[in-house]
Amino acid sequence: MVQRVSTGSPFEATFGYSRAVRHEDTVYVSGTTGYDYASMTMPESVGEQAKNALATIDKALKEAGSSIQDTVRVVYYVGDRSYVDEVVAAVGPVFKDIRPAASMLIVQMIEEGMKIEIEVTARIGAANS
Repeated sequence: MVQRVSTGSPFEATFGYSRAVRHEDTVYVSGTTGYDYASMTMPESVGEQAKNALATIDKALKEAGSSIQDTVRVVYYVGDRSYVDEVVAAVGPVFKDIRPAASMLIVQMIEEGMKIEIEVTARIGAANS
């Protein structure tokens, strides 16, 4: 059985994807940007964008029966090399004890205000193993 999770982002409908897809005990979370979906605004700070992205990811993981603590893989897509220190300051406290496999790429974002996109894979129960 496959479970699909949506956050209601307009991008999900336009691009035709799910925020997260659960298959058995694995949850794949799509690249998530720093939008505040309550206000549909994008913060200026890459650190705040990273925190918003992680909050959206955790919410999707919880809806799929998991949580950010079950993350086994994370990929950071960062819009500029100069953002790296601020990104590390924002995500480090979240992942310092989880220690998933990780990659960080410097890329061009699809919208000017976007500075980071984060993608994760989680295994339900990984935090307890």
